[in-house]
Amino acid sequence: MSSQDIPEENLPAEQDHAHGAVGVADEENPFADPGLPPHEHRIQDIDERAAKRSERAVALLFTVSMLATLGFIVSYVTIPHDRAIFVFPIGHISALNFALGLTLGVALFCIGAGAVHWARTLMSDVEVADERHPIEAPPEVRAKVHADFRQGAKESALGRRKLIRNTMLGALTLVPLSGVMLLRDLGPLPHSKLRHTLWAKGKLLVNMNTNQPLRPEDVQVGSLTFAKPEGLEETSEEFQTEIAKAALMIVRLQPGNIKDKRELDWSHEGIVAYSKICTHVGCPISLYEQQTHHVLCPCHQSTFDLSDGARVIFGPAGHALPQLRIGVNDEGYLQALGDFEEPVGPAFWERG
Repeated sequence: MSSQDIPEENLPAEQDHAHGAVGVADEENPFADPGLPPHEHRIQDIDERAAKRSERAVALLFTVSMLATLGFIVSYVTIPHDRAIFVFPIGHISALNFALGLTLGVALFCIGAGAVHWARTLMSDVEVADERHPIEAPPEVRAKVHADFRQGAKESALGRRKLIRNTMLGALTLVPLSGVMLLRDLGPLPHSKLRHTLWAKGKLLVNMNTNQPLRPEDVQVGSLTFAKPEGLEETSEEFQTEIAKAALMIVRLQPGNIKDKRELDWSHEGIVAYSKICTHVGCPISLYEQQTHHVLCPCHQSTFDLSDGARVIFGPAGHALPQLRIGVNDEGYLQALGDFEEPVGPAFWERG
């Protein structure tokens, strides 16, 4: 159906828009303004039933977008990350990646397609020509812009086409949830992992250099030895994660030089075991002063007194190094008598 087949009284009223001066090209003015061609009405401008069909089509696209967003969330939660499917002609691919890409693509495409179809079939398509004007807009131009905006809002029929408005708002509200769901991939929830290490009652102290269990006679007065929990191997996939919490620093002091009563009770014949992880930013502590019994973090010079509960005596560290309670088993090997009583690492208590 064309506009020529519709009685004149049924056609929408033409708006009077200034098209600028129209001229005829000649030798003196080869670039004269030819003006705009006559405006042709769309079927939706003429037939309200056609407009309703376009409205339903736009609403359908927005609704599909909402369903695809919900599908994205369901896929992310329910599909195992290690599941694979065969997709011709790609081959075997991750089921989760395929589902997430497909649903998110459909959600975004339907929002865009719905907006384009809405603009092409229901919003005004009258061509408007404006004369060029200086960058600084005078008051009358600003008033005209506001008037044009209000006119455009009216012509968009956003208030009258409630089905389109509501489904569009629903689609735009739901699609950001896809990005929120992806935040979960920043890493697994730690739960209580930061509060615990591999140390447990009966775990042997293994020398990091020799990979052999330690006996009290292996630790000399004034020496610094590094240890790890029994069973933690460097070839293990979780080695770096676990050693970052369980790395141990062992020093033997004269029992009479230990000032802190709990430190003395948790030691064995002057052998004390402290976390090697600095409580400032988590650097490994490796510098030991035999005469003062101080250990120094090489990163920011936080200094701890191992003869006085490893309390902080200098530097930015916020609290003392956690101590591990140790003893000797029936075979004469040094063993842990439990886990650290406070979490190791930097600023844990500030993190909550």
